[in-house]
Amino acid sequence: MTNQRTISQINQKIENGDANIYTAEEFKKLIKEGNTPSFDEVDVVTTGTCGVMSGTAAILNFIVSGPGEFIRAEEVFLNGVPAHAGPCPNEWLGAIDVILHGTTHSIYDHNYGGGFVLKELLEGKTIDVRVESVEGKTIENTITIDDIGRGQIIGTRMAFKNYTAFVNTYNEPINSIFSAIPLEGNLSGLTFSGCGDLNPLQNDIPHNVIKTGTRFLFNGAEGYVLGDGTRSSAEKPNLMLTADYKQMDPYYLGGYKTGQGGEVYDTVAIPIPVLNEEIYNNLLITDENIKLPLAEIKGRHLPLGETNYKEMWEGYDLRPQYDRLKCSKCDSCTIEEICPTKAFANERLDLTRCFGCGLCAHFCKNDAFDMNTGDVDLEINDKLVNVPIICRQSDRLRGNKLSNQLKKLIETQEFTL
Repeated sequence: MTNQRTISQINQKIENGDANIYTAEEFKKLIKEGNTPSFDEVDVVTTGTCGVMSGTAAILNFIVSGPGEFIRAEEVFLNGVPAHAGPCPNEWLGAIDVILHGTTHSIYDHNYGGGFVLKELLEGKTIDVRVESVEGKTIENTITIDDIGRGQIIGTRMAFKNYTAFVNTYNEPINSIFSAIPLEGNLSGLTFSGCGDLNPLQNDIPHNVIKTGTRFLFNGAEGYVLGDGTRSSAEKPNLMLTADYKQMDPYYLGGYKTGQGGEVYDTVAIPIPVLNEEIYNNLLITDENIKLPLAEIKGRHLPLGETNYKEMWEGYDLRPQYDRLKCSKCDSCTIEEICPTKAFANERLDLTRCFGCGLCAHFCKNDAFDMNTGDVDLEINDKLVNVPIICRQSDRLRGNKLSNQLKKLIETQEFTL
């Protein structure tokens, strides 16, 4: 008879303190060491991913003036970032509803956008608000997170089942959202996305568990799967997600500069209850067996070849080591300029903001940053080439940290399956 168990049985084991719960990282490590737990030895695996997720939008409600001062908002700017007023008009109330896209850029700074605003609000920082009303009035004020009456994040296209690696075979640099800086030509570097065998959908390929209504952690807040995301397919699935914005942890959410301006990153952790052998067998996949397509960054639909996620992650550093003694205090600091999450400023590296992208280790003129991000042997146009991995747009450290947080919440029954 096929091995099977129910959610109720797993929850009872959790209540009794007898459940075997692993993070995806812990589970995959045992597999790679040849100590794969059997079906009977695993009840839940908490999966996680973190990366640039362009489908992020926030619905926010707040007051900008006393009632009767303006009819309704026509345009709204948060730290110079345009937000869509409405859909509710809130006529004469002095309150506004807005939808803020994580990918919308400031009218003053192309590299600053909605993702940075959302992080700064959660950090308790003050945000400048400017409202242009339908009758031509300008209302200026400031808000903090405490002024947000209601906030909800909706992700329209999130947690992709991994993604694609990109190179530039042309001579000139190319700007793209898939690289934090213009990607130099002549195969001088590779940029990629995807957390490999930690990714939720990679561990539940037929959607046996992750379905509409599934509860999970979204940037640290408890959220729900709304269903498949936009442009989702059986081959390249993604999810539509939602959670209470005000309950989120700013560590897991933020802005990310790219060659095409400001973007936004999010972190998602989803539990996989091991209900049957099919679900168990899907969890056995490891990085070396997860193909990573390689494409030309200028024509992302044009495949050049493929590699795998073992080549991207195994044995490489997740964070840089910064040697302040090597810093020459350049008048114009390259790293301060290109760091996608603004983690480096005033000769200091803020590891709470660092994304582990790797750019600092490749572009500091004085080698003040030490980080092995790896390289990969590729066959492109019938030629074997070695290309350094210079930019990551996914962060395994954050993905694993949130999946570990989810594991602990399940163990303490603060999060029930």
